[in-house]
Amino acid sequence: MSHPDHETLSNTSDNPHFETVLSRTLSSPSRRAVLRGGVGLAGLALLPGCASLAPSAPATAARLGFESLEKSLLDDVVLPPGYRYTVLHATGDALDASVPPYSNTGAEADDWSRRIGDHHDALEIYFIDTQGRYTETDTGRAVIVVNHESSADAHFMHPNGQTSNGVSGKKFTQFGDWDLGSRPQLEVLKEINHHGVSVVEIERGPQGWRMKSGSPLNRRITAQTPARIAGPAGHLQDIRAQMATRWNASGEMSRGTLNNCGHGKTPWGTYLACEENWAFYFQMAGTGPALPPKEVAARRRYGLPSAAPAAGQARATSQGWHTVSATDDRFARWNLGATGASPAEDFRNEANTFGYNVEIDPLKPGSTPVKRVAMGRMAHEGAACSLPKAGQPLAFYMGCDSRNEYIYKFVSAAAWDPKDVGGGVAAGDKYLNEGKLYAARFNADGTGEWIELTLADPRIARYAGFKFDNQGEIYVHTRHAADAVGATKMDRPEWAAVNPRNGEVYVTLTNNSAANRTPGRVDAANPRAYTDVDGKKGAGNPNGHIIRFRENGDRAAATGFRWDIFLFAAEEDAGDANLSGLTAKNSFSSPDGLWFSPTTGICWIQTDDGAMTDETHCMMLAALPGQVGDGGKVTSKNRMVVNGIEQTGTQETFVGAALGEARLRRFLIGPKGCEVTGVTEAPGGRALFVNIQHPGEDSKNVQDPQSQWPGNRGYGPSGRPRSATIVITRTDGGVIGT
Repeated sequence: MSHPDHETLSNTSDNPHFETVLSRTLSSPSRRAVLRGGVGLAGLALLPGCASLAPSAPATAARLGFESLEKSLLDDVVLPPGYRYTVLHATGDALDASVPPYSNTGAEADDWSRRIGDHHDALEIYFIDTQGRYTETDTGRAVIVVNHESSADAHFMHPNGQTSNGVSGKKFTQFGDWDLGSRPQLEVLKEINHHGVSVVEIERGPQGWRMKSGSPLNRRITAQTPARIAGPAGHLQDIRAQMATRWNASGEMSRGTLNNCGHGKTPWGTYLACEENWAFYFQMAGTGPALPPKEVAARRRYGLPSAAPAAGQARATSQGWHTVSATDDRFARWNLGATGASPAEDFRNEANTFGYNVEIDPLKPGSTPVKRVAMGRMAHEGAACSLPKAGQPLAFYMGCDSRNEYIYKFVSAAAWDPKDVGGGVAAGDKYLNEGKLYAARFNADGTGEWIELTLADPRIARYAGFKFDNQGEIYVHTRHAADAVGATKMDRPEWAAVNPRNGEVYVTLTNNSAANRTPGRVDAANPRAYTDVDGKKGAGNPNGHIIRFRENGDRAAATGFRWDIFLFAAEEDAGDANLSGLTAKNSFSSPDGLWFSPTTGICWIQTDDGAMTDETHCMMLAALPGQVGDGGKVTSKNRMVVNGIEQTGTQETFVGAALGEARLRRFLIGPKGCEVTGVTEAPGGRALFVNIQHPGEDSKNVQDPQSQWPGNRGYGPSGRPRSATIVITRTDGGVIGT
């Protein structure tokens, strides 16, 4: 995930938004009356999604068992009556007794490699049996794995904020401009090491779930941790040739993982950390030959620099990690300049080693993470696995989190064998190295197709925007391949989640800007172009929506699907843009995190918003889902000003059955400046684990933070804000949400 303003547009391809696709005649009647009317509690048991459950699946929640929250601007986590939360761990907490307790003043002198990372994002729980092995049974002992995203507020980790050229106190982010002067080594080491992933053992006691400090399972995977490069055997040599660096000339190994956002959990019990906005950490510096046109095109498509700043240009977007030392590889690797005689003598290829799903075995602290290149390189946001069926392949659904990017899936060549549960990364080699990679095309008639990204497709083989010489380049330059086949540009695809009741796939489309969505540049899958009701976030599709689809024949390997839009986010007074009829009790904006409870069937929706934050902080909502096709057709009436001229237009699309307050309720509101992201549960649904990311993100300096959570609620030293993982329970010990 990323803050709505923090990513740039790299997709300048001519792929249509499908305003040019001929709409076919549709037989479904208009559902506008349904959208207005809502669904009563008595009707929930008759919903198609509830009536078609597999016999082995637990019953879908018949109702939401809490009242929807009013909006909140409090600097705290707000929950419905009868619920409470505790903090499991927060930024800077020590993993063992060898590290001093966190000061929350930036005074730490260690390099952060044995502390909990920052910007808690996706998370997952893995239970441990009496033999120390992975089990799906709740044993009261587990590890919890947490992704750590960006360093947009790394200034809180230093006494006076980040330092450049000996001057501190400014707020630098990877998304903003700052001086390219040298930075202190310890500051940079802290920032490098608070990225990545935290793996910690937790145990349930009389007071609930607690982190077990000093456990041998406690582990940090940082931006410096060695990782193995893996991919299809027949193309591995071509893949690794693109990753040769001074540190590893063979390209067999890389270092670290960056900006991990959404995640995936494999059926065999490993964790997929997804590398999202990794491009912002690199810069070009020093003299060297100009890059060849093919490399310039490759970098431009991923938002990477292809030339050093011009003379007199003193500012650039990066963290400046490369400025510490040109001879120390820990820092020189962030400079993409061709400073050596070959790729094996510099780090011009270093960025090619990022942008993947990284597999981690959470119960084997000595194991090496693996970058699964066959799943494509992009701004990965999630890797949701299809419902595993013995004897059939597995599919992993993935979003590329940037405006106008695509939805992808990877289908394993191997058929699922339940005997592989607990097989670790060796099982990952079986299922994630060999398979087919696809990009999605959404048609105007409610159908869709998966287009394989293969050099056998003449559109890729002859693509003028980037000359593919081999299949290995498709895995490393996946965005170009998706451009070539005409995949559908989407409104920032983020998390994917699979409904455990019926296998349908949901994807959050967080938002889009006026540069990309106008009344003349909409399509059925991205149908809205409008102005934010209070002007806070401008125009385009500032509030986002959630799309869902069902594979033909319910087969993970299907190449076709049917789709509709599950839910349109909007402020309640957004007029024609409020296509889902939201009210003050369940309005929301910018859906991001997404997860289904296997216990209750609730679809949990989390937000990363900037449009409604003048009236409420980011939130988490509970929804009862239904199924694709349970609604009908609706017309989006679009209106906005483009280059000083008002444009209007309409776009027909498909929408699911209305989610009134009986089926969509606001469950949690976070503290000031935060994003609510990442959710999982202990089996049985009596404990919900949720991440609160970057409270106080809009602080102007470290002395005057926007938020003081969680210190202001008694967790650790007060003063500066900290990201954290919380555990939510009911005071009566019941199941969450019902």
